[in-house]
Amino acid sequence: MSSFRSRQRSQSSRHFIRPLDEAGTEPQAPAAVPAAAPSRAPAAPEARPHGRAPVAIRAERVSAMFAPCPRGLEGVLAEELAALGATSIDKRNNGVAFCGDNAVMMRANLESRTASRILIQLAQGSYRSEQDVYKLALTIDWPRWFAVGKTIKVKTDGVGSALRSLDFISLKVKDAVCDRFRQADLGRPSVDTRYPDVRIHVFLSADQATVYIDSSGEPLFKRGWREDTGEAPLRENLAAGILLLAGYDGSQALLDPMMGSGTFLVEAADIALNRAPGRLRDFAFRDLRSFDAVEWESVQARARQAEKPLTALPIRGSDVSVQMLVKTRHNLKQAGLHGLVQIAQSDVLDTRPHAETGLIVTNPPYGVRLDEQEDLALLYPQLGGWLKQHFSGWTANFFTGDLRLAKLIRLSPKQRMPLFNGALDCRLFVIPMVAGSNRAKEGAGG
Repeated sequence: MSSFRSRQRSQSSRHFIRPLDEAGTEPQAPAAVPAAAPSRAPAAPEARPHGRAPVAIRAERVSAMFAPCPRGLEGVLAEELAALGATSIDKRNNGVAFCGDNAVMMRANLESRTASRILIQLAQGSYRSEQDVYKLALTIDWPRWFAVGKTIKVKTDGVGSALRSLDFISLKVKDAVCDRFRQADLGRPSVDTRYPDVRIHVFLSADQATVYIDSSGEPLFKRGWREDTGEAPLRENLAAGILLLAGYDGSQALLDPMMGSGTFLVEAADIALNRAPGRLRDFAFRDLRSFDAVEWESVQARARQAEKPLTALPIRGSDVSVQMLVKTRHNLKQAGLHGLVQIAQSDVLDTRPHAETGLIVTNPPYGVRLDEQEDLALLYPQLGGWLKQHFSGWTANFFTGDLRLAKLIRLSPKQRMPLFNGALDCRLFVIPMVAGSNRAKEGAGG
């Protein structure tokens, strides 16, 4: 069995289908909020004497916004946004609609652990043709949102739309943006599909089009500490959401015995230290005319003041692969956690608890080839025996795309939470290890 695990880890094999797009989800159009949508553009900057520092333009009006997230984390995200001061919160598939001012938007970008982006709604209306979407985008006073020197990218998603090409809709909206700048005799912004300053998102339902401007830039699961650009690991916002669903609040002992590159460990440490997940990265709202540097510094200062002192944490991780050990050690250092989280090289079945009670949160590998599936079918019962023998008083949380685990581990999950890793249907199996209470009936498991 250890040879299978060694082969799995030495190949860094997580076998997850890549998500549909860089945000890990497709936004659903939020319902219009009369008091907040569409958002009013900030006032255009007035002429100022040469040499005087630019004055920030505040957008005092409350805006309708939408935060996409991995499917299954909508409830967790809604609680986060409420704690950050959002109002009119409305859970939807793959995200949460809400309202807030500039400070709420900044805090959501900086402090949300589960959002993929924070999108500001600019316009919403009915449509029947591509030209209708163009006209809707043309109603937006784009020069009041950003300067002509900023590069742009338009991306369109849709569910139930009868229009032939979403790419053509993106082209039409780009034309509307450029036409609006030309109408103001400002020239036209350039397009940059790789590293744009301003990202514009369009969502089409069967008969409604919604236009957003992206306040985040790079998706929020990119925390700013990960350098490894190899095969995609578990995304950080999904990992954080799994920890929160497992009930982790930073006070419990936590173990990931199949840690991979350490994503659960980093996210758990940030929760325990109450550190803002976006503290190491930049955001696209800094390129918008509404950006208020003074307010942004206040938001950041508030987040820094809420951080707990750095101290050794009851968080442990292990993996059979030396390569994963090296990657995790590097990631912990990049995230400012060197020496605070203990890691070791160990086969999962040789790992032991470091406290009387705690949480196991882990993402075991799962097989694609037939021989891998057969090996896993042998591993799962061994995991069940390992838990019963060594982890009484703990709660095991297995996040996996292999739905056979619940039966083959020969324990009775208390919860089976449906989650999606991109397009892949997964489950979070929650198994409290109370002595003598979890053994499956003889014969049920073979």
